[in-house]
Amino acid sequence: MTPPEIALWLVLRSNEAGLRFRRQHAAGGHVLDFYCAPARLAIEVDGECHNHGDRPERDAARDAWLVAQNIHILRYPAREMLANLDDVLRQITSVAVDRRTSFES
Repeated sequence: MTPPEIALWLVLRSNEAGLRFRRQHAAGGHVLDFYCAPARLAIEVDGECHNHGDRPERDAARDAWLVAQNIHILRYPAREMLANLDDVLRQITSVAVDRRTSFES
């Protein structure tokens, strides 16, 4: 894992909502950076390489496959993990709690 992914993993593991996340989760032919199964939520931390070559097209194809599986994707630039980690965690937690609640009903 990259330093931004490590920073996010450390706060995801100890989140106050009690959400459980997996890292490097296999989904179809893809590997998700982080995944919360009860919320059907994928979190991707995108470094600069995601803006070059065929990565944008590959990311779009993966996102389309995930959406077809009813998995919501949150994407964050790697620099956000270092600059605004608390805000990112709040957003992820909020989305995950809302989605988990909708699947429990």
